[in-house]
Amino acid sequence: MGGRREPTARQLRLAAELRRLREAAGLSAREAAALLGVNSVQISQIEAGTTGVSEQRLRRMAAHYACTDGELVDALAVMAADRVRGWWEEYKGLLPTSFLDLSELEHHATFRWDVDFLHVPGLLQTADYARALFSRRVPELPEEDLELRVRHRMQRRVLIEGAQSVPYEALVHEAALRIRVGGRETSRAQLSTLLEVMENEHVTVRVIPFDLEEFADVTAAMVYAGGAVPRLDTVVRDGPQGALFVEGEAQLGVFRTLFRRVEAVALEPRRSRDLIHRLAKEL
Repeated sequence: MGGRREPTARQLRLAAELRRLREAAGLSAREAAALLGVNSVQISQIEAGTTGVSEQRLRRMAAHYACTDGELVDALAVMAADRVRGWWEEYKGLLPTSFLDLSELEHHATFRWDVDFLHVPGLLQTADYARALFSRRVPELPEEDLELRVRHRMQRRVLIEGAQSVPYEALVHEAALRIRVGGRETSRAQLSTLLEVMENEHVTVRVIPFDLEEFADVTAAMVYAGGAVPRLDTVVRDGPQGALFVEGEAQLGVFRTLFRRVEAVALEPRRSRDLIHRLAKEL
């Protein structure tokens, strides 16, 4: 396999999972290399994501690592064989890598959860709403870069609108629906779009109302993308340096728990629809 200049987040995830399997087996990189008949540098490169791994070699590695989770091994084999060049490739060199990594993650997701407290989640945004958000960036974006971000965000909606759409649930705080992003008309159009999207049977939008008590400790906004198996789920959070991909098993468990806690207090879909409709009429 040839070297990679910059591995994608998906390639790095595969590399990290192979490293975890080796470490769980109690093997050093040198010992693993001896079992596979390669040198330790190749193992290090595979585990750094700088060199690809064939499906055949991956299955040999899993066997030597005594991994008995067949579903996980099959999912990793699919990742190893993946040569998809998706629509997001057209933005390579034009947008930050994290934008492309998020699109690739969404392309392979089996389900998607969003929790947001200040804004309507990106997958549900209108172009004008997204443009208003991106225009607030400091330092200010050049017009061309701003429009690239808006176009990319609109194309990401294929996850919930395309032929291969997946189950999607968004938990949105009432505050996010009341904040007038881009002015009255933009906000009204955004709420109307939310109501339209909620007609899709695979899309669930639920509102976290203001009048909850003892909710302040659950404030973890998140994007949660389901993997082929639960171990390959991913959480994406905004950080000071851009998107942060969270994939540790213990951390994923924490975010699953947080999502369920928020879900438990959010309004049911019908009441959520009624509230959004009322807010739209008030604008």
